[in-house]
Amino acid sequence: MAKTSNKSGRGKPRQDRSRLWRLRRRARRFVWRGALAGVTFLLALVILYRFVGPPLTHTIWVESRRLNGVEREWVSMDDIAPVAARAVVAAEDADYCLHWGFDMGAIRAAIAEGAERGGSTISQQTVKNVFLWQGRNWLRKALEAAITPLVEIAWPKRRILEVYLNVAEFGEGVFGIGAAARHYFGVTAAELDSAQAARLAVVLPNPRQRDPRNLPTWLRKRAARVQDGAATIRTDGRAACFES
Repeated sequence: MAKTSNKSGRGKPRQDRSRLWRLRRRARRFVWRGALAGVTFLLALVILYRFVGPPLTHTIWVESRRLNGVEREWVSMDDIAPVAARAVVAAEDADYCLHWGFDMGAIRAAIAEGAERGGSTISQQTVKNVFLWQGRNWLRKALEAAITPLVEIAWPKRRILEVYLNVAEFGEGVFGIGAAARHYFGVTAAELDSAQAARLAVVLPNPRQRDPRNLPTWLRKRAARVQDGAATIRTDGRAACFES
């Protein structure tokens, strides 16, 4: 009887190890399937948003709940004044047409200068605004770095800029250049002049703290430089990728 009992006791650890191994295998399978489903869903969204405007973003959803509504108006690229598109590019990413989603020169400058300077391109900002959330944590940055090349492959530069101009925040509760043009200047996006466009462009880094109708002196000077920069990128060809 004692021998039988010992054999049974030795068998239990083997059964426990076998059960644990099966649980681990199921967990790995679950994780891999979940990751595959997530990647598939993301690819489907990237393809869909190539043709359809994103109905909502995380930031718009959060702000809409906080403010009990936001101002937003989707405007096609054909209905946005060319000077407005050029001003935003000149202010945010002057070499937009020359890179593949990452501006390595700007990234090196950002690293050298620390947190006082940002190195994100318009492509990266579009990915962050459409597919991710605000913040500086490493997970968000890693996802942004992974998704940006996919968007650059799937979307033309003109489309990337069009989406960015329609989801960017131009003021508290004001999203997209169409809503911004009406809110601040009482005009449509197509009617923006070069000065108004430059004023809107310079609020983008800190839209909740800046009013394009009432800029401090240093930002008015910045807007004047952006206005000149918008004319420059048109002349030297750096606006060619988004102007038809």
